[in-house]
Amino acid sequence: MTRPPSRRARNARIGDNGGPPLEDRAQRQPEWGKGEIGRYFDWRFASRKAWKKPPAIALRRQERAEELGLTYEEYTLEVMERGYFPQPEDVTAIVAKREERRKAGGIVGQSLKGMRLKRQRD
Repeated sequence: MTRPPSRRARNARIGDNGGPPLEDRAQRQPEWGKGEIGRYFDWRFASRKAWKKPPAIALRRQERAEELGLTYEEYTLEVMERGYFPQPEDVTAIVAKREERRKAGGIVGQSLKGMRLKRQRD
């Protein structure tokens, strides 16, 4: 039996079944990219903490976002980035950023990712 011409011969090692390598080492890049690993995990922790809010705050932001015609994510991003709550006169500028955020892979999704929070009755 002959090997296909595209495969190069490798020296067999203990535990090697002679199959192709699972991944090319030159193309392998860690999840955090080329930067420091500690900074990646610091940002990931901070991002999760910023988006995780108590239900009362999330509901209030959801309702306010719907009044303005924005998604929950867009409204919350403006609060986190700018430090103020968006007003009706700010909506046109925020909506204009949608395409830019979509191209950059940012958050432009459905309100609360398609899930409506239910009010908790006391």
